[in-house]
Amino acid sequence: MAPRSHCLILIPMMLMVVIPICVIGMFLHAQKISYFLRPLWDDPPPPFKRIPHYYAENVSMERLCRVHGWSLRREPRRVYDGILFSNELDLLEIRWRELHPYITKFVILESNTTFTGIPKPLIFASNRKRFAFADDKIVHHVFSGSSAFRGSKNDPFMLELQQRTAMNVLLHRAGISDGDLVIMSDVDEIPSPHTVKLLQWCDGIPPIFHLELKNYIYSFEFPVDYSSWRATVQIYGSGTRYRHSRQTDLIFADAGWHCSFCFRQIKDIVFKMTGYSHADRVRKKDYLSYSRIQKIICSGDDLFDMLPEEYTFQELIKKMGSVPRSASAVHIPAYLVENADKFRFLLPGGCLRADAKRRIR
Repeated sequence: MAPRSHCLILIPMMLMVVIPICVIGMFLHAQKISYFLRPLWDDPPPPFKRIPHYYAENVSMERLCRVHGWSLRREPRRVYDGILFSNELDLLEIRWRELHPYITKFVILESNTTFTGIPKPLIFASNRKRFAFADDKIVHHVFSGSSAFRGSKNDPFMLELQQRTAMNVLLHRAGISDGDLVIMSDVDEIPSPHTVKLLQWCDGIPPIFHLELKNYIYSFEFPVDYSSWRATVQIYGSGTRYRHSRQTDLIFADAGWHCSFCFRQIKDIVFKMTGYSHADRVRKKDYLSYSRIQKIICSGDDLFDMLPEEYTFQELIKKMGSVPRSASAVHIPAYLVENADKFRFLLPGGCLRADAKRRIR
């Protein structure tokens, strides 16, 4: 048979093998391919206008206000801290201990289901004694997620939106008034105390702006970047609505910390992975393996085996791979340092989780 005839036979055979392999590969790795090609198909949002943030110890509040272009008030604004709570007990304690001197009311909304509709115990309600130090400032309400979820067409983002909408009513019930300051952020998005103190004492601050938070993953041993922007501070008024999305182009630089998946136990990480709005990222059952998760949180890798969500190839390539460890425990929440033994799992060298050890044996 002539060489040309051999080629004509081999080409279809090769295509029959190669095409299914490519199709299967695209099916298995579609998310990675999509994220890698994101710079080609998605446009970045408009850049934020960063408000410089000045702070040093022992500088007077009047001077700090003036260096920002603001003026000192005669008395501080009232501040309301509004959060949705799931199972972040340790971070909630750190948050409230840090902010307690500056907050008028801690407004906390807890649901009896996850955003994915999984029934959950009322974890805050059953652990309220732990927060007795702030009891006179706490306004707590339970959101009935079961009935709401049936009307949300199994959309976790819709149930999340319903809870954030319910927060508007709860803030009103807590006694918020026009001119008060309201913090809109998740439990793990913690404004620094000096940021809150500055904003409550200064006149001339923008009516709405985001908080740029230093991003950490698993603990304060793995600093990622300064890409966390969803937390906002607003001067409350008739048009104020509780949201966790972009509301303005202004962002206040270096205003706190965002510690994502920073849990004491693996079981709490699994709970969040299956219960939050992005639970669809759990594409394989072994993603929930305790031994796998333990390995990942000690290496700084991604729980969902995903590529970074970036809009340029330069940023994407720069952030691929493990998050480098840091030996620094400087400029993190003071309460965390003061109670280092209690929160060892959040500090450098503390990545091993006790329940992972028990499950792996």
